[in-house]
Amino acid sequence: MDLGLKDRVYVVTGATRGLGNASARELVADGAKVVVTGRDEKRVADAAAELGPDAHGVAVDNADPEAPARLIAAARERFGGFDGILISVGGPPAGFLADNTDDQWRTAFESVFLGAVRLAREAAMQLEEGGVIGFVLSASVYEPIPALTISNGLRPGLAGFAKSLADELGPRGIRVVGLLPSRIDTDRVRELDGLSADPEATRTANESRIPLRRYGTPEEFGRTAAFLLSPAASYLTGIMIPVDGGMRHGF
Repeated sequence: MDLGLKDRVYVVTGATRGLGNASARELVADGAKVVVTGRDEKRVADAAAELGPDAHGVAVDNADPEAPARLIAAARERFGGFDGILISVGGPPAGFLADNTDDQWRTAFESVFLGAVRLAREAAMQLEEGGVIGFVLSASVYEPIPALTISNGLRPGLAGFAKSLADELGPRGIRVVGLLPSRIDTDRVRELDGLSADPEATRTANESRIPLRRYGTPEEFGRTAAFLLSPAASYLTGIMIPVDGGMRHGF
């Protein structure tokens, strides 16, 4: 299936590893050009080099108020356009209520929430009809995940923001979509599993609750993201797609 991605230009944040990186790889594989971002300059350069000539790396922190305009300018200067953005941010620190400090909450709010809002706001101002804004959120949008109190507090708010944005931008022909990963086999998920006394038993228990009986792969997530960002999904907006092997049981 031709997704219509050839020569379209996207910004993908948090793309040095994990779900952001997998999404950038799939976009490039289908013919798109991608600006990949992350906070570490070397890792950004390495990620862009691995993706090849259709990728360009820019080291930024999502919490930087100047990051959105800088990234979109880089897309236009390097590839001559800007068709969409996938806003993927690293997970905030794990912990229960008593474990997380005010500073951790503030830092996470600046990066995970306000940083994402700024990126979406700048994209909304610069995108034309046919553009798309995507959010990588979490299954915690629908159901809190134990020991991820900060994420449980911030991600649902972003989902509400995304839905509001979809309603606002729809008349301009700009789409807004969200992806809700659960147990995808990334460094982040392995790290979370490793917080338990028996990581192997934790993974086995988690897999038993997934109808497909396995964790997803980053590539599977990336292909879903590439489709949602593509013109092939041109009538999809205001939606949150669980990428969880059937783990969510509600409609």
